Amino acid sequence: MDCELCQAPAGELLFEDAWLRVLLVDEPGYPGFCRVIWRGHVAEMTDLSPDQRQHLMDWVYRTETALRRVMRPAKINLASLGNMVPHLHWHVIPRFADDAHFPSPIWAAPRRAGADHGLPELAAQLRAALAG
Repeated sequence: MDCELCQAPAGELLFEDAWLRVLLVDEPGYPGFCRVIWRGHVAEMTDLSPDQRQHLMDWVYRTETALRRVMRPAKINLASLGNMVPHLHWHVIPRFADDAHFPSPIWAAPRRAGADHGLPELAAQLRAALAG
């Protein structure tokens, strides 16, 4: 199968279990951009059992909570698109009032040069927040 999320998705591993993994993605201008990726190759939430859906969403919410605790963004964007890669995954994106696109989605045209909200040892801080 030629699915980049089935093979070796790019990013720094923050958490994984038998059903999913949470990655910190290197998205220029958007430190803290995470993906929660379902391990099995399915395209939609309704491909999962109710227990699996609950587990996935629990980790989306845990990732949001960790990002809020560590980075203190103005807003968190949650998105499950999968149009380009039809493999179930959620984007969890911390947003700041002075990022390049705010208040528009990060996929829109930039409005300004964005401020840098990167933090030292961000992956380690997020891992600790996810564990706690």
